[in-house]
Amino acid sequence: MSRHIGIVAVSAEGAALCYRTICAEGAALFGRHTHPELSIHTYPLAEYMRHIEADRWQDVAAMLLSSAAKLQRAGAELLICPDNTVHQGLDLVRDASPLPWLHIAEEVGNVAVQRGFRRLFILGTKFLMEGPVYPGKLHSRGIETDIPTANRRTEIDAFIFEELVYGQLKEPTRSVFKEIIAEGKERGNDAVVLGCTEIPLLIDDGHSSLPTLDSTRILARAALREVAAGSGSRL
Repeated sequence: MSRHIGIVAVSAEGAALCYRTICAEGAALFGRHTHPELSIHTYPLAEYMRHIEADRWQDVAAMLLSSAAKLQRAGAELLICPDNTVHQGLDLVRDASPLPWLHIAEEVGNVAVQRGFRRLFILGTKFLMEGPVYPGKLHSRGIETDIPTANRRTEIDAFIFEELVYGQLKEPTRSVFKEIIAEGKERGNDAVVLGCTEIPLLIDDGHSSLPTLDSTRILARAALREVAAGSGSRL
């Protein structure tokens, strides 16, 4: 099996879900107890947030490239980052990377096209919801994007950074997310992007009035697809 996967982790819970998905679903593709070789590198989330909150995306990009170099030395051949927000930095330096990256918004867009969705409700950090990552990748595919109201964006951002990144999954928080998604459905969206990699730990199709696009697992499955293509396996 080729294509050693490097995971550039940013927040622990989302990266752990991505890692577990690759390991668990890899077995179904490649055989019992089998999955691609994996390496993970991360800087503390606090270091990323210091730059993100100051709107220093070139510094975020530099951190991603540094992780890429470390993972290349570890033998990685393909990179993924299970953090939606920092892709705003990745977009600045992707072409300068020593290794190829799969882009989380591109992979979500591919699945949205396959499933026939035309207007997506984007949930994530305030930096993601108000930023260019998803519009830049989805609009070129003919898919419209929508985000919650300003008050809801503040609410979601607080839940992410005060609860979800710490693995705290609370039923009252789930209820609020369900309300927000229902509001997105009323606004004419036909699916919701779980665009913070921790949100899928709290919300899935069973909790949502809209079909969900789980960015974390979509990215993990895309990495498995690339490995399968290189090994001759079929997804």
